[in-house]
Amino acid sequence: MRILFTGGSGKAGRHVIPELQARGHHVVNVDLTPLDLPGVDTLCADITDSGQMFQVMTSYGNLSELEAGTGPAPFDAVVHFAAVPRILIRPDGETFRVNTIGTYNVLEAATKLGIRKIVFASSETTYGICFNDGPMDPPHLPITEDTPTNPMDSYGLSKVCNESTGKAFQRRSGADMYALRIGNVIEPHEYEALFPSFFADPDQRLRNAFCYIDARDLGQIVHRCVMTDGLGYQVFNAGNDGNSVALTTPEIIARYYPDVPLTRPMGRDEAIYSNAKIRKMLGFVEEHPWTRYVPDPRA
Repeated sequence: MRILFTGGSGKAGRHVIPELQARGHHVVNVDLTPLDLPGVDTLCADITDSGQMFQVMTSYGNLSELEAGTGPAPFDAVVHFAAVPRILIRPDGETFRVNTIGTYNVLEAATKLGIRKIVFASSETTYGICFNDGPMDPPHLPITEDTPTNPMDSYGLSKVCNESTGKAFQRRSGADMYALRIGNVIEPHEYEALFPSFFADPDQRLRNAFCYIDARDLGQIVHRCVMTDGLGYQVFNAGNDGNSVALTTPEIIARYYPDVPLTRPMGRDEAIYSNAKIRKMLGFVEEHPWTRYVPDPRA
């Protein structure tokens, strides 16, 4: 597929794009910062400018595309990751503005240009588990796509708004529109750098509901989204199969969630942040568990 990818120069995108390339896709990156990756074209554009989004989606990706003499090729899919990535980087109102207006502009341009596959980044923060003021238990475990969204911060709120925006554009256009509630993204080098401290102090993972998603596994999820047709509007938790600490799931529940009801029995090492839906509906198979990269203290 010819894929327009917004935000490909960010922490997740710079690993997701090579995974898409490895599966044969041609990716055009749209970002404020170029991505220095062979075979990837970058158009520098601002998602908060509606006209720029229409222009990049009707643009040549590089000079070689001029040779055919048939005009710019259409995009088969849009993957929208561009955003202010969390609170406390920009003022709250600016975070909300960029994330919501930017998503509106991208989805409007894509649907009005007839692009039938759109994947966009939502977040685990929609459940209120990351940036809440003070402790907050989820209403039940595991956390699934049916768990109510409940943020109290500008970033999580922007993502809830974006999901409603996506649902509205899907209803109007009939395109496939898949929202990924992405967990804490882990880059390859971060296993050795971070996970020993997670094992020593599991408390620091509570705000992420112990979730992580390997950036390369996220690339597989995006690939499976663009290749899976006919699901209409869907929301998927994007996380790895297990938790990011060296505790069993029953130990995590006993220590951190003693009063939270379980909706079903959970496996010994099953993720608190459930990825069952992407495994069932998209066929996701985890390739990069943390146990591949750091010794398991429980072994």
